[in-house]
Amino acid sequence: MADNTTIARPYAQAVFELADESGKLDAWSQVLGIAGALLQDGQVIEYLGDPEFNDSQRLEFLSGLFAKAGAEMLGGKDTQGTNFLKLLLEYRRIAVLPEISGHFEALKAEVENIVEVTVTSAAPISKKQQDTISGALRERLGRDVNIVTEIDENLIGGAVIRAGDVVIDGSLRARLEGLATELAK
Repeated sequence: MADNTTIARPYAQAVFELADESGKLDAWSQVLGIAGALLQDGQVIEYLGDPEFNDSQRLEFLSGLFAKAGAEMLGGKDTQGTNFLKLLLEYRRIAVLPEISGHFEALKAEVENIVEVTVTSAAPISKKQQDTISGALRERLGRDVNIVTEIDENLIGGAVIRAGDVVIDGSLRARLEGLATELAK
């Protein structure tokens, strides 16, 4: 059986094309983000898998859940959103909505010429350091940069920068591991 990433990709592409044509990239991005976050909870997926429910009842439940969370476009008055949700329910693909959201965001970032960069450091980095990293990456990658920071105390010092497939490991831990490898030769 195909994994969720493989299943999600064509759905994300279809929703992206629909959103792009209708000029609703940001609205769909927000809605899919909320819906994906809600469906990452295994209890919601388990509840939806109850054989006592039919797709109409599942649609009603999800519409209410999404509306309360601010994603009323799915299952609400928006026919495209409702049809998309019905399609996912009909083909038993609702569990891949978090992955669909992730692929959608990647497609949106590509069109907007933005790359999401994760900077993992041992301690919080300042705004000035973020700006320096952002400027260097913008120059290197030729795209606008959106930085997300994470803390990992196991790094000891330095930082690990991830921008798509590019990984720059400037952590002290990596340097020490490299030194240990060299000494062991």
